[in-house]
Amino acid sequence: MQDQEKPSHDNLPPDDNVEQEGAPVAVEPGLEEKLAEAEARIVEMQDAFLRAKADVENFRRRAQEDIARAHKFAIESFAEALVPVMDSLEMAVKIETPSVESLKEGVEMTLKQLSSAFEKNRLMELSPKAGEKLDPMKHQAISMVPAEQEANTIVSVLQKGYMIADRLLRPALVTVAQEKAS
Repeated sequence: MQDQEKPSHDNLPPDDNVEQEGAPVAVEPGLEEKLAEAEARIVEMQDAFLRAKADVENFRRRAQEDIARAHKFAIESFAEALVPVMDSLEMAVKIETPSVESLKEGVEMTLKQLSSAFEKNRLMELSPKAGEKLDPMKHQAISMVPAEQEANTIVSVLQKGYMIADRLLRPALVTVAQEKAS
């Protein structure tokens, strides 16, 4: 019974879709090249992605370092502008027998230096004029007084205010006209 014949595939014509023992599956021509190209593109895209990710991380790190430096040295230019003011005040104190005239002249020069330092660093004075309308964003009313002017207008300035650029540092302290009794 060993001589019974097994069905043989040797006599059949080769079929591209049928896997033969020990032989690789026949693939459509060009498909392997397309697969290799796609795999190469994937590798390229992964590399590009990793590079972009690293660039973003480096940018974020540099930005954080810049912000830290900006915080640390934010007042550097202001400090540089104030050093001459300090020098002038120290020189005034060292004078052994100052006259009233020389002291006044020195104080005026020092005030000019300080005003210049404020101006360079965009520290602006808020000194409203009498009769101006009260602006609660820039002025702080300390009291209301009877006056011969429109209600809620400034009568007098008790203390100047200051702004840094467009930001209020300290409001001007003012007295305001109250409404006239009818």
